[in-house]
Amino acid sequence: MKIHYNLDNFEAKTPVVTIGTFDGLHKGHQLVVSQLKELAGKMGGESVIFTFYPHPRVVTSPNETNLRLLTTKEEKIGLFDKMGIDHLIIYPFNKEFAELSYSDFVRTILVEKMGTKCLVVGYDHRFGKNREGGYDYLKNCAVKYNFEVIRTDALSVKADKISSTKIREALESGDIPKANHYLGYNFTLHGTVVSGKQLGRKLGFPTANIEASDKYKIIPGYGVYAVYAEFEGKTYKGMLNIGMRPTFNKNADNRSIEVHIFDFEEDIYGREITLNFMAKIREEQKFAGIESLVNQLNDDKITALKLLS
Repeated sequence: MKIHYNLDNFEAKTPVVTIGTFDGLHKGHQLVVSQLKELAGKMGGESVIFTFYPHPRVVTSPNETNLRLLTTKEEKIGLFDKMGIDHLIIYPFNKEFAELSYSDFVRTILVEKMGTKCLVVGYDHRFGKNREGGYDYLKNCAVKYNFEVIRTDALSVKADKISSTKIREALESGDIPKANHYLGYNFTLHGTVVSGKQLGRKLGFPTANIEASDKYKIIPGYGVYAVYAEFEGKTYKGMLNIGMRPTFNKNADNRSIEVHIFDFEEDIYGREITLNFMAKIREEQKFAGIESLVNQLNDDKITALKLLS
């Protein structure tokens, strides 16, 4: 997969293109990408994803504080690469681009700079300034500039349309199986291990405190979770607590993220780690004393191992 951060020297054979932010790259997005690849194959062309960085709302609503993304830029690159896309364009989203009309976008970027031969859009495609570029408008552009436009249908799971919003809601409520089902893969959180208060070590359950790699990355709701921890090419079983600590941290909503990795004793401060969420074990709670807390942690470990077996 070739990655492009501008269109200065972009070249593709019979480009078959789709556009979007693709947050989460969930099953609905995957359907669009699958059709994109299929069409590119039939047309003897190359598949092209046109996305943006940063997320448009960072530019259009700079004072907004509740933007929560399912995937970071790096995670999206990895997912698109696994899907076998030929070209990934990560176009710089700035104020100038935000002001671009849809007709100008089609003419200057899709046609003149990219030479688009076919454009694949989702069922709810709206794009451009004031979201003026809908499917009907796009069909007129396609006639004018001599390219095809094809719309995919919404992918439903049990008659419930998949959307990034619904996946975020599932994560917030701790419904990890539902979120993973809609995503088509396990929700991951990538971050760096930072120093903590080391209270877990005194209890016999040492934890690694995680600072997410992207401040906009969504953090699941408070509670205890069964997770797989990936560290330097190896995967370990573990349990993770998401809660609120009084001291400030850089995670979304200032949530603390502490993972206890089973059968693991290495010092990994300052190192990178990836967490794969599998299921929620229980809600976060207060305990009357250390003994009751330790008893609960032992029960949590047994539950986590069952869920991860």
